[in-house]
Formats: sequence, C-alpha cells, structure tokens
Amino acid sequence: MRILGRGKTALAIQNIYKNAKMYDDNDKDIYDISSDELTIVSPGIPPYNYLVKNSKNIASDYDLLLDKNKFTIWISGTNGKTTTTKMIHLLLKNDGFECGGNVGTPLGILQSDKVVLETSSFTLHYTNKVNPNIYVLLPIHDDHISWHGTFQDYEKSKLKPLFMMSKNDIAIIPSQYKYVKSDATIYYYDTTFSLAKEFNIETNKINFKEPFLQDGVIALVVEYLYKNTISYNILNSFVQDPHKLEEFTDKLKRIWVDDSKATNVDATIQALKSYKDKKIFLILGGDDKGSTLDVLFNEFNNYNLIIYSIGSNTDKLYQLSIKYNVEVYRCYNLDKAVKLIIQNSKFKIQNCVALLSPAAASLDQFHSYKQRGENFKELVSHLSDN
Repeated sequence: MRILGRGKTALAIQNIYKNAKMYDDNDKDIYDISSDELTIVSPGIPPYNYLVKNSKNIASDYDLLLDKNKFTIWISGTNGKTTTTKMIHLLLKNDGFECGGNVGTPLGILQSDKVVLETSSFTLHYTNKVNPNIYVLLPIHDDHISWHGTFQDYEKSKLKPLFMMSKNDIAIIPSQYKYVKSDATIYYYDTTFSLAKEFNIETNKINFKEPFLQDGVIALVVEYLYKNTISYNILNSFVQDPHKLEEFTDKLKRIWVDDSKATNVDATIQALKSYKDKKIFLILGGDDKGSTLDVLFNEFNNYNLIIYSIGSNTDKLYQLSIKYNVEVYRCYNLDKAVKLIIQNSKFKIQNCVALLSPAAASLDQFHSYKQRGENFKELVSHLSDN
C-alpha cells in the first residue's frame, strides 16, 4: 500500500500499516506510475497533482479504515462543519462517540466503534466504498474552486455520500437537493426554524444566535434521531472555538471581532448578518481560492460598511469595490488595516464594529487562519494602546 502525503492523516495510517510507503511531490522520480497498488490520498492533495493523476487504485482514509462494524456520523457542507461536529460530539460522547476527521484528529487515531467525523469535500472526492450511518449536509456555497475545478464538482463531492447510503441510513440535507436520488431516509430543511419545528425543538431554549443556532438545532436533531432525546442543557454548555465571531474590546471599549475562520464568501455573509444594525469596518481578503466575489459585493448593499482590503487579492477587492461603489482602503496587510481603522474618526463605541472576516484563506500571508486571528488580536491590543 502507498500513502500520498506526509501529514497527520498519512502518519496515522502508517502507524497502523507499518509497511506502507509515503510519497510526496519530492518523490516523483521514484514513484511507480505503472503500479496497481492501493494508494491512499491525503485529503489536501488535489486531483490534478502529478502523483494522484498517475495512480490507478485510489482510495481515501475513510475507505481504508471504516467498516460496517463502526457507527459513523459525517458532517459536511461549506460553513459550520466544525461547530456542528463538536456540538454533536458533546451530545453523544457519553454514548461512546469519539470525534475526528477534518476537525483535527485523524480517523486513524480514533479507537471507538462510534465516531463523529467532520468531513471535507477533499475526503469525499476520494471516498468510493463506505458511507455514513447519519449524514449531515450543511448549506453548500462557492468554495475550494481552485481545488475542485468548478462549483459543480465541489457540490458533487458533497452530495456523493447520498448515492452510497442504504435504507437504514439517515441524511439531513438542504431542501434544494430533493432531486437527488438516495435510498437513505432523508429529512430536508429550508431554514433553522423549519427543521426545529419538524422535530419539536424549542429554539428559545437554545443559548445561541445564528449562525450557531442552526448548528445547535441540527446537533439536537442528530441526538434525537440517534437516541430519542433532546438535551438543551448539554448543548448550552458548548463553548465556541476561537476565531469564529469572537468579540473583544480595546481600551476605549470599541468592539472588534475575530472571524478569521471565515475563509469563504458565505461565512463572511453570515458574519455580516450578526452586525446588520452597526457600521462595519470590514477587513477583507487573502487567498480567495478562485471564488467569485460578486455575490458578496451584492450583499454589501444591505450594510453600512467600509472595506479594508488585505492579502493577495487586495487589488481584486479594490476593483470590485469601485465597481459596486463601496468605500475601500487598499491595505495589503493586516497591520495597516488595523492602523487605519484605529485612525478613522468614525470608529466609535456606539453602533460600530471592526470585523476581520476575510472571505479568504490565510496561507498567502499566514501559516493558518488561527495565526491570522491571533495576529489580529495582538495588533489591536498593541496599536490601540499607543
């Protein structure tokens, strides 16, 4: 067996299959392109990669490590995967469930026969044999186009598990995909409240507002479907991860929001909805992964905002701002954006918020969205004190 990649997923597999050989782009000269050997592809490696294109027997770590003896819950979609996965795990961990996948812990490390897996479109692209017992599909929006090639191919990967599920399996999916044929029992939803109503979930008992309210309702639905209980108190004990609509204040009590985890257009649109009644000083930009941004700029018509563009698509954002008549400052980096916001006399305590919600990945200037978020908070702390 061969493994493409040398990250967490690859290392976890090699720890189980000691004789498996790992390859990456540095090994092109020694890679046997004529081999029929089973080749497990790490999720981050795109289908146009040389090693992938020259492999004949490809599978994912899910195909390799999952079997019918495990009860699995997969969560996919564009935004909210991590939060929904962790909420479901919180509700079911006393029933023996472990949590992993794209959330940070490789499947190869998990020991339980019950697992909740945050599942990326990358993993689904390479998965061809196994399926979940329960599949949660959050709304799908434009993302990872440079990896998949087209939105249609991205969407196709997200819908893929439905074609492999049986009548004993359950799926919870947006109602726009009613046309998809599947043997699974499917529950469709249009809104958070329509889904809550179908399962008699009282949203006033949930201590989260959107977009986390939707994640919470879906988690409670999964709990109900698995064991016929609805645990509001357990759900309300959930603590959101940093860098997702994380509010803090500077010494003048002005509100800043670290939403660095918003790496695509829809995530930023959802963030804006939380501050619709305020003047928004929006830090936007990075590696947009080939996404079309016109949808985002059309959304800006509903808000009172100023853009501070950063990252590799700074000039692209500037041109779009001109096109859509949105006030914009070309900053190129986070340091300058924070400085300009602090210097703006319109940024006051009342009815204003400074929001880092980039609608883009961070790897053009940072190691991760976490580093971007931490850097943002440090800059605010340092510059606002001067």
